[in-house]
Amino acid sequence: MDELKVFCGNAHPSLAQKVCEYLDMSLGKIDISEFSNENIFVRILDNVRERDVFIVQPLASPVNRNLVELLIMIDAFKRASAGRITAVIPYYGYSRTDKKDQPRVPITARLIADLLTTAGANRLLTVDLHAPQIQGFFNIPVDELTALFILSDYWEKKALDNLVVVATDIGISKRARDMAAKLNAPLAIIEKRRLGNIDATETLNVIGEVEGMRALTIDDEIDTAGSLVGVINTLIEHGATEVYACCTHPVFSGSAIERIANSPIKEVVVTDTLPVNNNKKLKKITVLPTASLIGEAIHRIHTGLSIGAMFE
Repeated sequence: MDELKVFCGNAHPSLAQKVCEYLDMSLGKIDISEFSNENIFVRILDNVRERDVFIVQPLASPVNRNLVELLIMIDAFKRASAGRITAVIPYYGYSRTDKKDQPRVPITARLIADLLTTAGANRLLTVDLHAPQIQGFFNIPVDELTALFILSDYWEKKALDNLVVVATDIGISKRARDMAAKLNAPLAIIEKRRLGNIDATETLNVIGEVEGMRALTIDDEIDTAGSLVGVINTLIEHGATEVYACCTHPVFSGSAIERIANSPIKEVVVTDTLPVNNNKKLKKITVLPTASLIGEAIHRIHTGLSIGAMFE
């Protein structure tokens, strides 16, 4: 493994290119095509024998196609005798299906872990998993990075006064607490419950004081933004003067952009773990880069340095 190689699929090539710019190297050459019967074909154009290979491929929309593309790429590198294959998945799709919370349902996050391992991945590099216990679904090393410092640095520079950090649900409260500590701000928590499998939530209560304060919500992802809009309205009803939001993963599916545009939120800050295309761009949406975070992690994995030291 004396040579580092970085490749990417079609999910987010611009992120992979920025990672390579940080590493001062060229992106690996690979040909990915699709036959008329929708079967995906992959051919690696560089020699990867005994190389240390990193494949950058978040599970962006279309999720299932990008997942299968990643699995086929991993298999191709394995059969090309790559020394080690690291799947770099900044956004781990299906992560919300991480437990059997009702009868006769799958644990798809575990299934994806099994598929990646079976395909030939030797390790996983990801950013802000929806549930940290997903790391335990793998029998290979998992390095989970966090964008918390990227987001908190942005808000520190904004220097908003009279700020309260708001966890959008109980599950994100630890991350919200860490953000609040970095911003020297109090913490509030939204209590809500999910309504069946229809991707909708009901906001029940606000735990903490938000009246007369600027509220900054934090979450790991924004999907349809329906839950976010509900949180915004609840905070305003409880007396918040302004509402801001931040998250790591801008999924922005369905009517998310329209909902954000029509909401009273002042600004939504996200990272580029997923592509934010032109049709998803608004003046009130700010996208922060993660290439240096991911690139530094790749460098440290390749050279045997500590990942944890990046966040100390």
